[in-house]
Amino acid sequence: MTEPRTHERPVVGFIGLGDQGLPMATAIAEAGFPLHAWARRPASLDGLGQVPHQRRDTVGELAAACDIVCLCVRTDDDVLELADQLLEGLRPGAIVVNHGTGLPGNAVRLAELCAKGDVEVLDAPVSGGRPGAEERRLTTMVGGPQAAVDRCAPVLQSFSRHVVHLGEAGAGQTAKLFNNALLMMNQAAIGEIVELAAELQLDAGRLVEVLKLGSAASAALSLLNTMVRPDNVAHLSGVEALDMELFDQAMREAGIDSTAVTERGLAGAHGLTQLLHRLNA
Repeated sequence: MTEPRTHERPVVGFIGLGDQGLPMATAIAEAGFPLHAWARRPASLDGLGQVPHQRRDTVGELAAACDIVCLCVRTDDDVLELADQLLEGLRPGAIVVNHGTGLPGNAVRLAELCAKGDVEVLDAPVSGGRPGAEERRLTTMVGGPQAAVDRCAPVLQSFSRHVVHLGEAGAGQTAKLFNNALLMMNQAAIGEIVELAAELQLDAGRLVEVLKLGSAASAALSLLNTMVRPDNVAHLSGVEALDMELFDQAMREAGIDSTAVTERGLAGAHGLTQLLHRLNA
C-alpha cells in the first residue's frame, strides 16, 4: 500500500457538522490536528467559529487535502454517496472514518468500495450524544483493520473517553446497534416500574431519583429529564424507533431471529413520551 503524505500530525477532514459532529470536529481542531471541513450548506461551517480550520468548496477538494476523513452524517445512503465523491480525491493509504449509525453490512460494502482505491475504512459510531461530544467523553466503537485504528486513535481520542476496537468491518456498527437496543429495553423496564408506582400513588419522579442512587441505576435512568426532555422526547422516540428497525434489519441480514429483543426495544422507544409524562405529572 502506498502511504499518504507524512505530517507531524495527519490532516483531518470532517463532513457532518450537526448536533454531535460539530463538537467532535471542534475537539479535533483544538487537539492540534489540521482540520478541513465541507458542508452541503456553507452556513453550517460557521459553527466552527474561531477554531482553526480550512473550508473546502467541494468534497473532492477536501479529500485531496486530507489523510483521514471523518463522516458524521445521517444515513448509510449519505455515506455511500459521499464515498463516491471522496474516492475521486483521496490518495492511496488514506482512511475514511464513518461515525454515523448504520448497518454492519453497509460498513462491509463501504470498506470493499474504498479498497478499490487503496483507501481503508473504519466504522466508528459513537455513544454519548451532544453533551458527551462537548465534554469529550464519547465512547467510540470501532470496526476495521488494526493498523488503521492505530493511525486514527489520536484523532478519535480527542473527543472520546473510550475508544474500543471490536473487530473487522461492521463490528463497530454491530456494537452500536446492541448498545441502542439495550438502552431502549431498559427504558421499557423503567416504564413498567413507573406505571406500577403510579398505581400505588407513589411520586414517580422521586422514585426515579432514588433508583438512580441505588443498584438499579442505569444510563437509561440518568438520561430522563436531562438529555431526554419534554421538548425533545417526541423526536427522540422517533429516532429510537428507527434505530430499532436498523437493529432488526441487521439481525435479519445475519440470519438471526431477534423478534423478542426488537419488540422489547420498540416498546421502550414508543413508550418514552408516556414515561416522561408520568415523571413530570
